[in-house]
Amino acid sequence: MKIKINWGWAMVIAMAVFMTFILQYVYRTLTDDTLEHHLVSEDYYKDELYYQHEIDKMNNASKLKENLVVERGDEGMQVTFPSDMEQSKITGIVYFQRPSDNRIDFKKEIVLDKNTMLVVDDKLINGRWNVKVDWKYDDQEYMFKKNLFY
Repeated sequence: MKIKINWGWAMVIAMAVFMTFILQYVYRTLTDDTLEHHLVSEDYYKDELYYQHEIDKMNNASKLKENLVVERGDEGMQVTFPSDMEQSKITGIVYFQRPSDNRIDFKKEIVLDKNTMLVVDDKLINGRWNVKVDWKYDDQEYMFKKNLFY
């Protein structure tokens, strides 16, 4: 007995094989514990309530004569604050968020040396980072956000 496959049956078989491949890929991806599926923020409803406050802080920062600068240096990430601000009055936190893996996110307290803060690259791996600087100067709150590749 000879089996003859015409183009209609060939298309059905090809679609069935493709659908099986896609379904097994989705199943493996969803059930594999080594792959982490997470939101950018666990408390995104709460974060949404404070978003207007962040917008106000970013507007304050945009009104400065000289804004904050975040760039890659030889020894790590360098955060430079406006030169007209007295460094002893600047307080706040710098947040480093890795969109692809929240397990390596970290934050640093602002400690300045001549209006510059250096974050040593022992925690920074190559790739995209979302940097958020939330700082206060003379009872005025500011925020700076930047996405950059390290």
